[in-house]
Amino acid sequence: MSKATLVVLAAGLGSRFGGNKQVSNVGPRGEFLMEYSVYDAVSAGFDHIVFILKQDMVETVRARFDGRYGKVRFDYAVQDETTIPAFYQVPADRVKPLGTVHAVLAAAKYLDSPFATINADDYYGKDAYRILIPLLDGLKGAGDAVMVPYVLGNTMSKNGGVTRGVCRIRGGLLEKVNETKNIQYAADGSITSDAGALSPDEVVSMNVWGFHPAFVPVMQTYFEDFLRSLAPDELKAECLLPIMVDDLLHAGKLTVRAEASPDRWFGITYREDRESVIEELAQLHKSGAYSEPLVC
Repeated sequence: MSKATLVVLAAGLGSRFGGNKQVSNVGPRGEFLMEYSVYDAVSAGFDHIVFILKQDMVETVRARFDGRYGKVRFDYAVQDETTIPAFYQVPADRVKPLGTVHAVLAAAKYLDSPFATINADDYYGKDAYRILIPLLDGLKGAGDAVMVPYVLGNTMSKNGGVTRGVCRIRGGLLEKVNETKNIQYAADGSITSDAGALSPDEVVSMNVWGFHPAFVPVMQTYFEDFLRSLAPDELKAECLLPIMVDDLLHAGKLTVRAEASPDRWFGITYREDRESVIEELAQLHKSGAYSEPLVC
């Protein structure tokens, strides 16, 4: 197997949660949710983990992982203004990060092998990483990408609306991603969104993308074009991975192989989600899916 890198996106603002949900203690021994993702990824064959963090999280995360998995390489990158091109002036009142494309680019110097991205506050199950390893191994260059989508009904929160990239996939290839906000259950149990009613069987992106290292300059160019398009006083617009992928698909610059995961997702979007995540993880430990401590 070739080398494979997992990029853990953990620098989000957590505004709906009200704090750094990425380092919330949810496992039986106080584990962070991303500790399960790292364990599953290393078990599947990933040998390099890169965390994208806010500066105030670096030491906390480093203390959890340095030296934990023997020969696995760990790197820690910070998503901040030092990795924004010099031509762009961030508005003084802007608090929100510039998005997940910028987050990945903050780790550009570490991306020397095929890499996959995940969110730190999502639990994806073991299958996603097993699926990713051969997909990443098959990437040939900048124009090749992969994804592991999920069934929408397996990715919902009972505590409010979520954002998902609703996908159209044909013959194992991604054709379109429509970033859709406020996906939530209606009183009658149906699923509504800003784009209208959705079926629970819709296939959605959960930010499990895979790219060749040669794609990083393409991503950099896309991000710079995004910044040039912003108004000088723009405070909220974000450069997001699913929107970038959709744009490059339509421009004919990217081909994305897709292989869905059958696993059920759970994660922390709202503070109210935390208790259900604690219960889910406790059940997984009880079933023997995870041992204590989480070390391969």
